[in-house]
Amino acid sequence: MNAPVPIDQSFTAAPLSDTAAWDAYVAAHPDATPFHSRAWCEAITRATGHRCHLVTARDANGALTGLLPLHHIRSPLFGQALVGGGFAVGGGILADNPAVAATLAQGAADMARSLGVPSVELRGGPLPEGEGWTREDGVYAGFARDLAAADDAELLAIPRKQRAEVRKALEGGLTVTTGGGANERRDHYRIYSTSVRNLGTPVFPKKLFDAVLDAFDEEADILTVREAGRPVASVLSLYWRGTVMPYWGGGTADARRLRANEMMYFALMCHARARGCTRFDFGRSKLGSGPFAYKKNWGFEPQPLVYARWLAPGETARDTNPNSAKYRLQVNLWKRLPLWAANRIGPLIARGLG
Repeated sequence: MNAPVPIDQSFTAAPLSDTAAWDAYVAAHPDATPFHSRAWCEAITRATGHRCHLVTARDANGALTGLLPLHHIRSPLFGQALVGGGFAVGGGILADNPAVAATLAQGAADMARSLGVPSVELRGGPLPEGEGWTREDGVYAGFARDLAAADDAELLAIPRKQRAEVRKALEGGLTVTTGGGANERRDHYRIYSTSVRNLGTPVFPKKLFDAVLDAFDEEADILTVREAGRPVASVLSLYWRGTVMPYWGGGTADARRLRANEMMYFALMCHARARGCTRFDFGRSKLGSGPFAYKKNWGFEPQPLVYARWLAPGETARDTNPNSAKYRLQVNLWKRLPLWAANRIGPLIARGLG
């Protein structure tokens, strides 16, 4: 593991200067996610340079009662915001009770004012109320369900039409490798960057994936599907409290023909079960999108996600949605870029999305 990245600790009740207390609080809290962890926050800072500010609260005895990690995302294209959590699909306020949660929300708004940041974005946890806070719903849904007790049962748990696709993939001569070494990282980034370029989206810096893999160590890995040794689909997953979370994944142009994505996700279910996982978190997708429909085809029921945002008076929210009409031309142009160009320019843009 790399040396810890300095974290700015501040606000509400008392600062958290003891990193062991941060780790212990997250480990003990039933609602904690990997995005609350010091490992995640330090990895994001290390890979992107976005500083992490930690809003904390303690009781009269000095015991930690809540925390909220916020990354200060800056971008000349998208503006700036305090984001909890940076580059995450979850996170937000982690607190012992609603009163502490309200204190942390106020601390986040105060911190934004002190830093001259116009917005705070929370992607999970208790939803704050009060001046400047609004809720964003009807945009994303999450998909998660328990894993079956065995591989055969897992296959039968998939709806019939999708199960037929998985069976064809299993009979297609594809192979699967897992790990986190240099070769797996290289192949994953090549596939992932190709996939997002084809969608018209800038790719994240490779060092972001490296930093997360290094920080989570045995609790993260890469699974890659190969045709005659050639990588065609790959996913980087996190493992958290018995749940596998496929986080960054994609496929080449041949992946659909080969049904490599079907192979990848079914193989990940089996791999995660062998690791002791009992739940599969398929992540979030935008309502009405292709990934939304794809996850439903696997038998996952969408659960609406509601996010919270604080805005300073007179400010407007950042627009980082690639489906936004204002980015339509840029998205279409990006799809035509040579991969080498997209991989060189993309990280400079994507690090500002947060």
